[in-house]
Amino acid sequence: MKRWQFVKRLAPLMAFMVLVLAACGREDLSTLNPQGPVAEEQFGLMKLAISIMLIVIVVVFAISIYVIIRFRRRPGDKTIPKQVEGSHKLEIIWTVIPIILLIILGVPTVQSVFNLSKDYTKDPEAVQVIVTSHQYWWEFEYPDYGIKTAQELIIPTGKTISIQAKSADVLHSFWIPSLAGKIDTNPGANVNTMYFSAPKEGVYLGKCAELCGPSHGLMDFKVKSVDESSFDRWVAAIQEPVALPSDPAVAAAFESKCLSCHAVGDKGGPAYPNLTGIGSRESVGGILVNTDDPKYDNEGSVYDNLYRWIENPDEVKPGNQMGKIDLTEQELEGIAKYLSELKLNYEQ
Repeated sequence: MKRWQFVKRLAPLMAFMVLVLAACGREDLSTLNPQGPVAEEQFGLMKLAISIMLIVIVVVFAISIYVIIRFRRRPGDKTIPKQVEGSHKLEIIWTVIPIILLIILGVPTVQSVFNLSKDYTKDPEAVQVIVTSHQYWWEFEYPDYGIKTAQELIIPTGKTISIQAKSADVLHSFWIPSLAGKIDTNPGANVNTMYFSAPKEGVYLGKCAELCGPSHGLMDFKVKSVDESSFDRWVAAIQEPVALPSDPAVAAAFESKCLSCHAVGDKGGPAYPNLTGIGSRESVGGILVNTDDPKYDNEGSVYDNLYRWIENPDEVKPGNQMGKIDLTEQELEGIAKYLSELKLNYEQ
């Protein structure tokens, strides 16, 4: 009776925990919503493994419940049950069945491991991308096109994307849940490779999946899949020269305090995120979403987000290496306005 009362008290707590944990997921960050062939193959393995585990759990629990009920001690029964040695038949059954289940799971798993480890770095048909992780942002280099960008990986729909991943500082992990599994970006000369593709146009959310510092949870990026002609226009647009701000004071401040690290078009330094086309990106800093949609907590226009980021980046993403820049209000407003208008018009 006491045990039953304990279970009744525990049940509401468990139900509450289920509701809380249900709110932890996001559809665009879920491996259960595959949007590409690599993610679909991985999802198929997950379903196979879970199905086998559920079958085992149901069978084991059913046998356990039957044995508990069928062979329970009856009231007044003081006899000692018959002592038996092991059954060879049962031992063979519970040895052979797990082996069969392991083969059912192991064969497709091994096939997928070899299939998903294909190297496309020398494939002329694949889009080559060098991914470099930084605390706490992502750099994307397209060596075949001679361009670098940050925070948004633009890819052509349906094309194989060959990734070479490395880190500029600590260990990170490159992960696009709806398109592919994760891969570590290691410090030093070690480069890991992977590939994926996106059959449908759209924006897919990526994350760092390795604890890397105080802003690890804010190390987001976007993968934007566009049609091939739009991708070609994007490449051409990002390669074009970019004019400095028209206001001389703002231009001087931008050149001396921003372009010492950042790049815009063919100007500036290569050390930190390339700002070319930042006004047309989905977000600022990877997390400040450029929208007025109320479902986002940090909604705002691209100007608002750029102003907030430049004014105090540590408030938005603690521990980043940018630091607060000494700017007057006029310079801050002018630079935020200038960057918000740096758009790449490449989509149809």
